[in-house]
Amino acid sequence: MDKATIRAKQLSRDYQMGEVTVRALQGVDFVVTPGEFVAIMGPSGSGKSTLLHLLAGLELPSEGTIQFGDQIYGNLNDRDLSILRRRKIGVVFQFFNLLPTLNAVENVALPLLLDGKPVRYCHQQAEEALQRVGLEGRSNHTPERLSGGEQQRVAMARAMVAQPDVLLADEPTGNLDRASGDQILQVMRRAVDKFGQTIVMVTHDAQAAACADRVVFLSDGHVLDEIRGDNLTPEAISQAQSRLVG
Repeated sequence: MDKATIRAKQLSRDYQMGEVTVRALQGVDFVVTPGEFVAIMGPSGSGKSTLLHLLAGLELPSEGTIQFGDQIYGNLNDRDLSILRRRKIGVVFQFFNLLPTLNAVENVALPLLLDGKPVRYCHQQAEEALQRVGLEGRSNHTPERLSGGEQQRVAMARAMVAQPDVLLADEPTGNLDRASGDQILQVMRRAVDKFGQTIVMVTHDAQAAACADRVVFLSDGHVLDEIRGDNLTPEAISQAQSRLVG
């Protein structure tokens, strides 16, 4: 089956803060095509993480629609939306969210086990996912025995173990030193180039964004512009962001 395109149309998201309504996103149109690596940038409070959470189905928009292939999130019940997230969407956060009592392969296998797959199959797929992120020698290590960069690669393997159509990453290098962050970016770029993975990454780092195929800039809940192709250098991205968001 062909991998799905994600289409968001006129997305808005409101939050109630006491008696005040805060609009985190307003009228956002956003499309991600299969095999594309998109970075989302913008200042704090621009709506980056909100957009990612909406694409993941972790929240629903106040207005607008999100369509994943032929499925519209707002038309799905809780069970069907949960199944879509579990099987088609992988999510990686800034903080690794690994279970401390489980070793690496057990952490990675967990989504498949929760989906009712056989234990042997789950562990085999988890081992293969760890190989893809360069951690085949760390399968039996618990999180406390892994570096921060290794823990994030375990988290990435866990997000990819079900072979999701799309991987959503919220500041995946934000809690890492530069060398460890570069390893994560290499894993992501290889997943796109070698396996056709679709990735949407929120980042504040122009060097990280330069690994993508396209960079989308948000400010105050609006999409301001995007750049792609030969313009994707850290310097050009930094200049564009400064120009667009002041």
